[in-house]
Amino acid sequence: MIDLHILERLNAPTREARLENLRDVLKTAQFPPMVPQYINNHIHTTYSFSPYSPTAAVFAARAEGLCTAGIVDHDSIAGAPEFLEAAELVGIPATVGMECRVSMDGTVLAGRRTNNPDQVGVSYMTLQGVPHDRIAGLNDWFAPYRARRGDRNRKMVANINGLLPGTDLDYDRDVLPLSQAADGGGVTERHLMYALARKMVARAGRGQGLVDYLTSIGIDLSEKQRRQLLDTAYPFYEYDVLGILKAVFVPEIYVDATDECPNIRELVALARDVGAVLCYAYLGDVGDSVTGDKKAQKFEDDYLDDVFACLKDCGVPAVTYMPTRNTPAQLARLRRLCEENGIFQVSGEDINSPRQSFVIRAMEDPQFQNLIDATWKLIDYETGKIPMDLYR
Repeated sequence: MIDLHILERLNAPTREARLENLRDVLKTAQFPPMVPQYINNHIHTTYSFSPYSPTAAVFAARAEGLCTAGIVDHDSIAGAPEFLEAAELVGIPATVGMECRVSMDGTVLAGRRTNNPDQVGVSYMTLQGVPHDRIAGLNDWFAPYRARRGDRNRKMVANINGLLPGTDLDYDRDVLPLSQAADGGGVTERHLMYALARKMVARAGRGQGLVDYLTSIGIDLSEKQRRQLLDTAYPFYEYDVLGILKAVFVPEIYVDATDECPNIRELVALARDVGAVLCYAYLGDVGDSVTGDKKAQKFEDDYLDDVFACLKDCGVPAVTYMPTRNTPAQLARLRRLCEENGIFQVSGEDINSPRQSFVIRAMEDPQFQNLIDATWKLIDYETGKIPMDLYR
């Protein structure tokens, strides 16, 4: 975690102020050496949900020794120009992309759970290596989908108020100001839960008062969660509350996403037109969660061969995965299927919490050198140094 005073300056209200503050901070900043193995192509910013603006995210990545950094926000790539400018100031190569969900209707995966904990028949995908002259047009393309997601978010806020009478959560007053929606950013379920967390903290206070309140509404807290809630000095207290609420309430208030998700074939055509690398985001069954952030749940492992057949049929050229999150057996199988099917491999681990490190320690393993090489290919492709056509 970077110095809180610096973070506050790099999270200033406007892009111009954030970048100007970065220029000032860099006059005295001292960074560790870049570590060649440390790359991360999946950093979320305030343009989806994160404690970091694009400027702050770049600074934090460099402060932890990353040699490259990549922005990936939900339903939005509006933060990419700021991310690229901050990266140039800091002196770190960057890659830009975005994350979205697609409908699998019309494929063998229709009605089946893949990598989405909340909904069957809808899969997470990323668009990586977006050429810089296509950023604005790509964000405009997703504008109607962000608007439809906003409509669904309002329904989920109504569900929260129905589930917790007296909460009086208002989407326009309490949720939207926590986002960059006005500047083309996305709004996710995390924003809803963060707004709810702030409401609860304002109502019950920090510490034992909040523990008692959450217990009174039927939330069974783990010992770790209790310790976190009793740490009233933690500067990102509401983020810990958010984590608890997300696991408990999202399944209760969730409304299925329908018209806010383009069909997978439509997204393949878009990616091909833009020149982006479309990736299926492998999750894999979660048992004893390697990272401890997901409950046990079955995802796509039982029919992973069908997933790859679907990707080939639809023309999806790449898979992205997070080595820290999977077992060695899962990774070995996934990587074998990628190689057998000529699928490009991209990596990154999503950063959206202040307790996370930007460093992926798994990258120190020589077997993942291909993922490091892939990152540099994306960077060189985006900047026009090399051609890269993965579509068949």
